[in-house]
Amino acid sequence: MVRRAVGAAVAFVSVTAGLLPAQQEPRRPTGGASQADVAVEILGKGGLTVMADSIDIVLPQDQTEGTSATVGKWFKAVGDPVRVNDPLLEIITDKVTVEIAATADGVLTEILKQEGESVEPGEVVGRIGGSAAAGRTAEFTVPGIPHPKAPPAQAGGRTAELVPPGGGELSPAVRRALEEKGLDASQVKGTGRGGRITMEDVEQAGGRMVPHSVMRRTIAEHMVRSVATAPQVTAVFEADLSSVIAHRNATANAHTFTAYFVRATVAALRAVPEVNSRWHEQGLELFRDCNIGIATALEAGGLIVPVLRQAQDLDLAETARRLADLTTRARAGKLEPREVQGGTFTISNHGVSGSLLAAPVIINQPQSAILGVGKMERRVKVTGTGAFEARPCVYVTLTIDHRALD
Repeated sequence: MVRRAVGAAVAFVSVTAGLLPAQQEPRRPTGGASQADVAVEILGKGGLTVMADSIDIVLPQDQTEGTSATVGKWFKAVGDPVRVNDPLLEIITDKVTVEIAATADGVLTEILKQEGESVEPGEVVGRIGGSAAAGRTAEFTVPGIPHPKAPPAQAGGRTAELVPPGGGELSPAVRRALEEKGLDASQVKGTGRGGRITMEDVEQAGGRMVPHSVMRRTIAEHMVRSVATAPQVTAVFEADLSSVIAHRNATANAHTFTAYFVRATVAALRAVPEVNSRWHEQGLELFRDCNIGIATALEAGGLIVPVLRQAQDLDLAETARRLADLTTRARAGKLEPREVQGGTFTISNHGVSGSLLAAPVIINQPQSAILGVGKMERRVKVTGTGAFEARPCVYVTLTIDHRALD
């Protein structure tokens, strides 16, 4: 995963004070009564926790570049003390993973967005309250209410099973799961109390469900949104790389093929600037800079698209050097959020997986086009003299947003 950028993604904060919401006037302690006593008197026995101060934990506006964001994981639980710059939670988009850090000492008093839930820029995901001095929790809790960190206990410490109490009949959920998988109860060995069949038993017997990672769900949403947004058309070409290979062989430090494709892409974008664009209802926004995204597969699954900025100002050697740096840090999880933002065109070298042709390579919204590069292989071609010759060739695809380009 991408490096957790603690400090670079510090949350914006807004401070609120007082024991009650703004529409209620808190009673002041009188006659030596404590604030906790006043809180109990005002709030009754509703089990509410009232904090003297609170700091909103907010998703920064500049971390997602218009993509959807999801809470990956919380590193702190409600009631845990936190200090400035402590990582609080992980935010995942289809482009990058960042950490939101604490901006003040205190105690994590609320988690408003759970792991796997979507969150929008500027949305409050949790709150910090009180003071962390000497590890104290600066909050007032109505007596008799369990601490929110303590989960409800279950009898015998066992996981609850989806079976009705008493008797060995199948629960409705188990019965439905058996029907969906075409299984008979006699084919499934029950591991529940008294040999009862649980949902886990059914899943193990008929295959298993592997939950999606947050990154996989985010990529899926991004791909579906791209196809729904733009009518996409793919053109297929075959490129002869004989000249590229000859140049690499004549160069002391041979550059990657991707570096050559970046240089060719820049030349093409300068020749046809409409490709380096973004569609708006009122017009087509043409970009001066060629900010080329390079789709990079990650070992843990998924992919990320680091952006080679202002590629039009680079030569081949500098292009190769920056590409190597970006892709290496992408696979090591060391990219900053800004390094995956602002792309105007993307290259997907799917040929590294052995693929000869992929169509369509789905456009990285809100861009107008994407280039796909297949695996290089030697193919027999007829030369200008009529002779047969094996040439190093690749299939190259250009998928365009048909609203912007024909």
